[in-house]
This record gives sequence, C-alpha cells and structure tokens, in this order.
Amino acid sequence: MFESLTNRLQDTFRSLRRHGTLKPEDIDTAMREIRMALLEADVHYQVVKGILAEVRDQALSAEVSRALNPAQQVIQILHRELVKTLGEPADLELRGPRPRTLLLVGLQGSGKTTTAAKLARHLKKEGERVWMIAADPYRPAAIDQLQILGEEIGVKVFVDTELEPPALVKRGVEQAGKAGATAVIIDTAGRLQIDEGMMDELRRIQERVKPSEVLLVADAMTGQEAVQIAQGFDERLNLTGLILTKMDGDARGGAAISMRTITGVPIKFIGVGESRDALQRFEPDRLVSRIMGMGDVMTIIEKAQEAVEVEQAEVQAERMLAGDFTLEDFAEQLRMMRNMGPMGKLLDLLPAGLTGGQVEIDHQDAEQRLRYTQAILSSMTPGERRRPELLNASRKRRIASGSGTSVQEVNQLLRQYRQMQKLFKQIGKRGLPSLGSWPRS
Repeated sequence: MFESLTNRLQDTFRSLRRHGTLKPEDIDTAMREIRMALLEADVHYQVVKGILAEVRDQALSAEVSRALNPAQQVIQILHRELVKTLGEPADLELRGPRPRTLLLVGLQGSGKTTTAAKLARHLKKEGERVWMIAADPYRPAAIDQLQILGEEIGVKVFVDTELEPPALVKRGVEQAGKAGATAVIIDTAGRLQIDEGMMDELRRIQERVKPSEVLLVADAMTGQEAVQIAQGFDERLNLTGLILTKMDGDARGGAAISMRTITGVPIKFIGVGESRDALQRFEPDRLVSRIMGMGDVMTIIEKAQEAVEVEQAEVQAERMLAGDFTLEDFAEQLRMMRNMGPMGKLLDLLPAGLTGGQVEIDHQDAEQRLRYTQAILSSMTPGERRRPELLNASRKRRIASGSGTSVQEVNQLLRQYRQMQKLFKQIGKRGLPSLGSWPRS
C-alpha cells in the first residue's frame, strides 16, 4: 500500500546521504520532499505539519550536526516521530464478565463481515471460545456470508431473523453465555454513509449488551474520507479501537498515519488480504519500518515460526551443512515457504536494499516462478529428486513436458540447486551453529 510513499522517502534519504554534513538548507529541502510525499499519500495536513515540525527541530540540533552520520540520524528521527504519531500497540479489552462482547461497526462495504470471521479465528487461536452474531437483517447475503464463514472456521453463528437487531443481539449474547462462550463478535448493519437511523440502532445495541470493545472497521483505501468516518462514529459511539481493512491494496494509505492522531482512537488490527488469517495485530514500529523501506523482518520470522515444522527444519539444516542437500529437501522447503503466504507479500516485507531498492517487485512473476519450480520438482520421480545425477536429456524432456515448462527452465533449476548445494557445503565447513542453538521467541 505504501509503495509510492516508500519510493519518495527513499529518494529523499539517498539525497541526504550524499552530504557529509547537513546544513539548514539541506534539511529544509528534505523536509519539503517529505512533506510532499506524506501529503500525496493522503496523510492529513495537520498531522504532516506536526510531524515535520518535530523532525526539523531535532534535525537542526547540535547533536545531529556533530553526528558522524547526520543523514542517518535524521532518518531515525523521522522513524521515531512516525511511530509516535501512530501510537502504542493496543490489545483487545477481554477482561470482565464473560462472554466479552466485541461490537463491529462501519459503513457498508468496509469489510465488517469478513473481518468478524478473521477476528473470530484470531481469538479462537488465542484460546477463546467464540460465537458470532449476525445482526444485519437488512442484507440477507450478509447473514448467509457470516454463516458460511463461521462453518469454515468452526465458530457458531447466532441468527434470528424475527427479532430487531437490539433484541437479537441481547438474546444472542445470553445464548452464547449459556453455551460457555468467552467472546462474542457482533456483525452489525452498515449504510453507504453515516445516518442517524443506523447510529440510533447501534446505540440501542450498545446499551443492551455493554460491549467490551466498539471497533470501527474502516477501509484504509478511502483516504481522508476514512478519517472523517472515524470521527463521525467516535462522536456518537465512543469507539475503543479501529480495524483498518485493505492495507494490502494499491491506494496511497495515508489514512493509517492520520487516524490515530485525528481521532485519538488506537488502531488494533489491520487486514492484509482475503484469507481468514490475513488479520495482523497493529504494530506501529513495524508499519513505519515498511513505509521507510526498512522491511519487516519480525513479521517474516513470525510467519516462519507458524508455518515451519521446527524439528524437520533442524534435520534438514544439519543435512545441508553436511553436504547432503537433495532436491527432495528443496521441494520440502518450498512447501513450507508456501505455507507462509504469497511470495509477493513476503518480498514486500524485506528491506528495500535486498529487493533492489526502487526496482518494483512483480508479485505475479514471483508467484509464477515459484509455481513453475514446484511443478518441475513434482514432475520428477522420488529417485530423481534424491539423485539428480540421473537426469539425462530424455528425463529432462519428460519433466519439462509434465510440468508445462521448457528443458532450459529445468536446467536453470538444476544449476540453482547445485549452487545452493555448493554454498551449504562451504557454510558447513565453517562450523556454524545448528538451528537448535538459535534463539526462539
């Protein structure tokens, strides 16, 4: 989402680094570039003004002027100010009498129903016994969608089309409590825009069930309008948190930077895709690192910890370092990597310097290359994967035909494999520690 902003900031940083020492005019030039980058990304002008005033004051300080690397110091100051603007990470309020209720509100099309299912899956994974309540009787498709999603993730969905939403929600929470649920997520009705009829209904629901959380689900791609929507809901309902959807989209995304400051309401989760696990706890420092082209290595590590079978990975690592790395091992590594998510999104988490800086990552091409690689490996027999030296010209033609690729692509894969095998042997000779001695979170 922040690709354009990231590229603009990277240009500014490169210009700063060309100066051995920074003069006030150098800093003023950088501030103008950063201001334009933030405004073009739809960051609210008042937020931009506050951020840059702090950055400029600190950048002109005596400490920065004497620093060995003043450009890096300015970059760190901007990073710190953006993190401060986005606020501290905020957990869900899940204390008090059970079941705790989480009221999801928002405009039609913001993604409330799919977000309800993602949040339910997240809480279930955290050990909560979750129910969902379909409180949008005006759109039958919303009820059907929530029921399908609930069945998919194994979460009970309470439905009663005979009751008005406030009474429906009250009964649903009571039934959930009797069934032993610890958390209830309420999917409410939306409108194309804020209207008093919708707000009155939401207030009556709020009075009936006293929710632990009132969470606004907002489309991050709507830019400045998302800030106004958040203000409108907060004035009437006293929001406790925000969930920003479509943070994986191609819009400018500045609303994420503005909303915390303008509304004072913490962002608790961000939606980063359509899959049921595409909901991430909001971590301001990680988001800012991605915006500034520094990558998000911690998220990659967490994805790997969820997707990779550690014992199997340790065995493979020992074999690699001993020089016993086969195409079977390669195929297994690709399978585990696929479990971490689409290749394009993983590449987005890497620092800009590792992905070519300004070179745009072609997500579709990266995904296609990975599929072709897996197809080639799958077209080999187990014996061929264990002993690649068996692959003569006729076998390569058979593999290329079976995988929908060319003999040249098969040869390219084999060359890459041999390079990796050679590299692992060299690393093994240096006596690097095994996976078992690496720190784990």
